[in-house]
Amino acid sequence: MTRRFFVGGMAAASLMRRRLAGAETGGSARMQALLKRIHAPEFPNRTFDITKYGAVADGKTDSTDAIRKAIEACAAAGGGTVLAPRGSFLTGAIHLKSRTNLHIAEGATVLFSTDPKQYPLTFTRFEGTECMNYSPLIYAFEQNDIAVTGTGALDGQADAGNWWSWKRGTRQNPDADRRSLVAMGDKDVPVKDRVFGEGHYLRPNFFQPYRCHNVLIEGASIKRSPMWEVNPVLCKNVTVRGVKIDSHGPNNDGCDPECCTDTLIEGCVFDTGDDCIAIKSGRNRDGRRVNAPCDGVVVRNCQMKDGHGGVSIGSEVSGGIRNVFVDNCRMDSPHLDRALRIKTNSYRGGEIENIYFANTTVGQVAQAVVDIDFFYEEGEGGPFKPVVRNVTVENVTSQKSKYALYMRGYASAPISGVRIANCKFDNVAQADVMEHVDDVRLENDVRNGQPMKK
Repeated sequence: MTRRFFVGGMAAASLMRRRLAGAETGGSARMQALLKRIHAPEFPNRTFDITKYGAVADGKTDSTDAIRKAIEACAAAGGGTVLAPRGSFLTGAIHLKSRTNLHIAEGATVLFSTDPKQYPLTFTRFEGTECMNYSPLIYAFEQNDIAVTGTGALDGQADAGNWWSWKRGTRQNPDADRRSLVAMGDKDVPVKDRVFGEGHYLRPNFFQPYRCHNVLIEGASIKRSPMWEVNPVLCKNVTVRGVKIDSHGPNNDGCDPECCTDTLIEGCVFDTGDDCIAIKSGRNRDGRRVNAPCDGVVVRNCQMKDGHGGVSIGSEVSGGIRNVFVDNCRMDSPHLDRALRIKTNSYRGGEIENIYFANTTVGQVAQAVVDIDFFYEEGEGGPFKPVVRNVTVENVTSQKSKYALYMRGYASAPISGVRIANCKFDNVAQADVMEHVDDVRLENDVRNGQPMKK
């Protein structure tokens, strides 16, 4: 060992100790500081009832134009609430404007058409790559102070006979468009020329505010989404509160904050066909082009049922993800694969750091309670080595799982700075998987009644 290498190694070890010390003492304080910055938007006391603009509560009459007119009138007046009263309303895409609160009253259901022609070409993202595609069902672009509230229902009406068939193989080569879009991103094709929409098969997301400030979605029930349900992109100050999501189609993630700053997800219930929550920041070269991290996410007091991951980070992480706090959640289902999942590879790259997963109860998961995997999809062999560091898992209990810990880094890019403290894992079927993981600290942890050791 040369002196230069030794001193560098000592410096790196010292830095890691300082980072871990910060993770131990600062997680709760950092979360509280973040929460003080997040606030829900407020709206003027004006109401615009969509039935006054021609909407019909029979679930059959197309109310798209009536809802649009109500939103335009609300925005022109300086903002307020656009009310969907009791009854069922059929619509195409809804585009929100600044200072507008779309309120779905108790007993109201907004039914979204399954006719793709009702969703005009829009600047959007599909799985972390920017493109021109079908409008999300509810969309806003570069607007401030927007909300979807109320205890009514939002029903995308997706099933195997329409949107979901685009993924599940009942159409010719359903993934061709997805591969084409990724190739366009890798070749820096201008976004205006990445045109999909009609004649193509990239499904729209349900609710996507894009480059918006001060966003709220609260109280509503969401079901049968074509794809991801709640997907704020490049937004600042986002609150997702008390939302109930029950949607089991392909890629039906519950909530995917993407390249956002300051996001709160609290009191929600997720029962999904993919990740309950997936935090993202863009895919591959296109994500590096946009170069915006997802920074500052609090997930608390949520319930996760079925899904691939309770809280996942990735796989689209090319812009980086940092400062994620998961607190006081309940995760439990034989059809929930993992509790905390970090998934990336050497083509995504990106830095993932300062992840806190605490005070959470896991009934059972099918795979691992904590899963950090650099071999997702393309795996190793790419030029962009992923970085995962400073992960704290504390005061977590689990009653049943295949693994307690499943962590696979690269020899050339190890996972670093993982701390597992005061955790109890019962009925674990297999030994931990730990490949190329540096600086793992196990503190007062128990697996199957026995103290855990490295």
